[in-house]
Amino acid sequence: MNMTTADNLISEIIDRLSRFPCAQRAAFLDASLKMLDKDDRLRLQHAWELHARPDQLPPPGNWNTWLILAGRGFGKTRTGAEWVRAQTETGRARRVALVARSLDEAQSVMIEGESGILNTSPPWHMPTYEPSKRKLTWPNGARALTFSSHEPDQLRGPQFDAAWCDELASWQYPNQTWNNLNFALRLGQPPKCVVTTTPRPIELIRSLPVSPGVHVTRGSTFDNRDNLAPSFFNGIIERYDGTRLGRQEIHAELADEYEDALWKREWIEDARLANHPPVARIVVAIDPAMSAKPSSSETGIVVVGADMHREHAYVIADESGRLTPQGWAMRAVHLFDKFNASRIIAEDNAGGDLVKSTLKAAVPRSLPYKGIKARTGKYLRAEPVAALYEQGRVHHVGRFPELEDQMCTWSAELGPSGSPDRADALVHAITELMIERIPIKIWV
Repeated sequence: MNMTTADNLISEIIDRLSRFPCAQRAAFLDASLKMLDKDDRLRLQHAWELHARPDQLPPPGNWNTWLILAGRGFGKTRTGAEWVRAQTETGRARRVALVARSLDEAQSVMIEGESGILNTSPPWHMPTYEPSKRKLTWPNGARALTFSSHEPDQLRGPQFDAAWCDELASWQYPNQTWNNLNFALRLGQPPKCVVTTTPRPIELIRSLPVSPGVHVTRGSTFDNRDNLAPSFFNGIIERYDGTRLGRQEIHAELADEYEDALWKREWIEDARLANHPPVARIVVAIDPAMSAKPSSSETGIVVVGADMHREHAYVIADESGRLTPQGWAMRAVHLFDKFNASRIIAEDNAGGDLVKSTLKAAVPRSLPYKGIKARTGKYLRAEPVAALYEQGRVHHVGRFPELEDQMCTWSAELGPSGSPDRADALVHAITELMIERIPIKIWV
């Protein structure tokens, strides 16, 4: 936009209002909007410095990485999107990397999400998005490309002067992706990177805050309470505040592990692999939630393989989620086909033949299936499996943050309210492959 006398006036209003305390700014902003025409109101509405909290604005000083460790609902996505907008609009950045856990999440959260780049950009600086090319292009020629942590080598070759990394703590290959990105950040004076993530106790999240050139901003769900739906805020606080998971997801603390948890993170890390060797058998294990609607409880769906001699097991996939019965049945059968599995197994204490019937209704064909009647508590069932982890005989192929958090923060003290659906599916799979050998039952 060309600067006019009116533009200078708007710039002066923005500058003055930005100096007001947040508590007073809203009233003065409303008053200013009533006195302006449509275009000028739009300028003020898109002036991020007037709407952001101080902890959502870039910190002063000479930093190259701004690490935002904050709880759910803090406003991390909006902060990252607005930072990218400011960098490209002012010309400070011409080539931007947008890195997410997956390409789907880069598109659905960072670009097309409610607080993503497209929904927060003003009309005069609205980028064109080409999903097939994974590319955003702004009117001034600045460009951004999306990248997935599942494919770190995609970052070899390109070069950038800015980057926004979302949910780094949940990346599939965090160290490789982060290292490749840093080698690619070689334009600009100097290149800068913003990281927005809820913390998880992985090596990279532990080391980044004490690394040179890193500025850390910490925050919680409470910081953005005024902008969150009361039902969301009250529900999250009531259910999780005061718990270990709440410390991580609400208050952004590193929820490491319970003293009496069966699994230790060091066991998982020490045995982790990037790829698995040939396996003799693979199973898809389900710990089902039987609600007809997507449940508040997750259905655990985990894929595990074992070698010929049942000496080592390999956790290949965790596709758990809040799904309808048809949804989890379709997903389980898809994984069965994708990995050429030997059978599907599921806990069917609550539903009798309901799991088998749900699978058959979803895909009407013969499948090798075994129902499990759990005759002991979850904790007791998991003990032999945890012992295999301690011996270094179970390997996670890649990274499964939600599953690993559940394994290391669930304890017997939580009781039924702490039902670990992902971990329970894992236990069923490893028990089947490594501990028990029961003949396959085929149903038609």
